Amino acid sequence: MASHRKSRPVGTRVAGIRTPALATAALTSVALLSQSANAAPADDRPSLEEVEKKVDDLYRQAESATDSYNAAKEKTATQRKQVDTLLEDVAQRTQKLNEAREELGSFAAAQYRTGAAAPETATFLLADTPQDYFDQTQLMGRLTSRQKGAVDDFVSEQSATMKKRQEASQSLQELTETQSGLKTAKATVQKKLADARELLSELTAQEKARLAAIEKRKQEEAARKAAELAQQQAAAEKAAQETAAPQESTPTATDSSYATKAAKALAFARAQIGKPYVWGATGPDSYDCSGLTQAAWKAAGVDLPRVTYDQVNAGTTVSLADAQPGDLVFFYDDISHVGLYIGNGMMIHAPKPGAYVREESIYYDGESAIHSVVRPA
Repeated sequence: MASHRKSRPVGTRVAGIRTPALATAALTSVALLSQSANAAPADDRPSLEEVEKKVDDLYRQAESATDSYNAAKEKTATQRKQVDTLLEDVAQRTQKLNEAREELGSFAAAQYRTGAAAPETATFLLADTPQDYFDQTQLMGRLTSRQKGAVDDFVSEQSATMKKRQEASQSLQELTETQSGLKTAKATVQKKLADARELLSELTAQEKARLAAIEKRKQEEAARKAAELAQQQAAAEKAAQETAAPQESTPTATDSSYATKAAKALAFARAQIGKPYVWGATGPDSYDCSGLTQAAWKAAGVDLPRVTYDQVNAGTTVSLADAQPGDLVFFYDDISHVGLYIGNGMMIHAPKPGAYVREESIYYDGESAIHSVVRPA
């Protein structure tokens, strides 16, 4: 006999309730969404290449801020000398003014003893602007020629002293503003370097090893480019010698003089290899990039400005293909780095914080980083 029981609906039992297949699918979707929401967030850490670029950018920004610091520091020193000179001048003029006032006082005392124009003279000595007083009285007519000369000297000295005081006040204000800029630049450098150190400190040992491998590949590529430039320069020099007339092959006095000075600058720079980069430093124990080039050329008897964006204008711009040992190689659009060319595509420079003065390819940061080449003497 056939069973009259109804078949059980397809589905599953949840909390004692039979659920249809559609509801089961919905519950499954909700569960999956819940699991996704509770899962750990995706790793949003920057790639190693991004970290490297960020660190390099921070070092470059720090070096640019260092140039601002160096310029403000140099300007501060100059302004401080000007202020000291002005204040000394004001002190001397004030002394002369006091002496002139004493002389006029003796005239007033003499006139008082003789009974001549005592009230007018007394009023004059109390006036803030003696010339205004004389313009409005007849006192000048009753003074001797010597007394008139003393009055003229007093008025002239008073005017000059007031002018110098105004100049000193203006110079003090400019000095204060420059010192404020100096503090701002210093704080900017420190912040950029701290940010770079923090990024590097967050790397794992494995990431640091990979970063070192990336840097090694960059150095190998830079060395390859330097070798190419050396070959090009050698070929160009050989071709020039073969095509030049005999009298033209003899170095000119100018070329010889430059080579002599450049040799002295390079000898100095080589002696600094191994010394640390310190921003704002000009030696003798540490250097920043422009501090090194300035000191090297000073050893050759050539005075260069302190900062890179002034050094780039302190000579003749030449092409990279024509670069000679001793030339200055500048980097980046903001001209924030400089090295001393030694030939064969290589230079001596103070690279960045944490590094040391060293020889390195001019392509250390890629060909596009090279801004210009300048011959300083």
